[in-house]
Amino acid sequence: MERLRQISESRLQRVPIKFFRFLINKINWKDRLIGISGARGTGKTTLLLQYMKTMIPANADALYVSLDDIYFSETPLVYFAEEFHKKGGDYLFLDEVHKYPNWSQELKNIYDNLPDLKVIFTSSSALEIYKGSHDLSRRAVIYKLPGLSFREFLELKYEISFHPFQLTDILTNNQPEIKEIPSKIRPLKYFDEYLQNGFYPFFAESESTYTTRLVQIVNQVLENDLPAIFHIDFNSVIKIKKMLTVISRIVPYKPNIQKLVTQTGTSRDTLLKFLYYLEKAEIVNILTKDTFGINYLNKPDKLFLNNTNLMYAFSNESPNPGNIRETFFFNQLKANHQVLYPEKGDFLVDNKYLFEIGGQNKTRKQIHGIKNGFIAADGIEYTVDNKIPLWHFGFLY
Repeated sequence: MERLRQISESRLQRVPIKFFRFLINKINWKDRLIGISGARGTGKTTLLLQYMKTMIPANADALYVSLDDIYFSETPLVYFAEEFHKKGGDYLFLDEVHKYPNWSQELKNIYDNLPDLKVIFTSSSALEIYKGSHDLSRRAVIYKLPGLSFREFLELKYEISFHPFQLTDILTNNQPEIKEIPSKIRPLKYFDEYLQNGFYPFFAESESTYTTRLVQIVNQVLENDLPAIFHIDFNSVIKIKKMLTVISRIVPYKPNIQKLVTQTGTSRDTLLKFLYYLEKAEIVNILTKDTFGINYLNKPDKLFLNNTNLMYAFSNESPNPGNIRETFFFNQLKANHQVLYPEKGDFLVDNKYLFEIGGQNKTRKQIHGIKNGFIAADGIEYTVDNKIPLWHFGFLY
């Protein structure tokens, strides 16, 4: 355990505390078992260490460990937690529980047997925590950490800070701070940069290698995370990669499932299952008319890459501006709102608001006469009637 304490202290000393993700203030840290789920690269580990460094009592005994450490190949997590607790441990921070085979049962045992120990863990977004072999739904409180919003990007890179807004504030344009943003910064100056390389916080480490690292992370998800979580074999990984290569060239689009089946050499049911895996891993976003979203059996109504940075990373040329706009809007709204595929328009949000996405010259023809119809328009700075700047929707979290 001494070696793990040395690693924990080293990680703690190196973690930056200048910028904090929005989620750190949303979590109820008083709960005994807290899970933070999210895609690779969104900053889950940093968030753990920042909380550990700045927010727990100075006299508390806290320890950070990564469950892919070789130590846990021989020592069960539950025994480690019991030893840590016996020696006075108060907070146990567990990184990457999806790398540990028996995570569900042992987290349950730790929760039930060590009521004085607080456990905070991170997991891949693909891990179905509530569907583990042991019921954690009554024990763990799970939070999801998405990639950076446009607002967070401005704060992290340029130290320009604004408060997040509610969707209703943006739609009604009744918050003075929203109207004042263009007088304080030139949002369109930064927006294109965010769309291309501002979604994952690790851009701050090296912008020159950002795209290369992003592609590497996607490969790690496909080659390591999905097999560990969904127990798929090497041949399945190859087929998923082939499918991703095909769809990344043409998203967003209404998928022809039979054509994709032919192109990837798999069955319809397997293809839909692979799409489900990719959505859980936050590599693609799936838009459906169904309020219950995608499952193993439903055909998606429209398919997107998860975020605009992936569109640039997978493309040899600049992606279509219209596709970029739709992908950004869907990505930012999906973090805290229900987004569906409507009969008319581009997106239906919370079963109430209908949106058309377009450029600055987008007309109101498609939403004419619709009570809660809006245009999210790129290339403009101010809201006029129901035509709202697209970048406003990057201030929702």
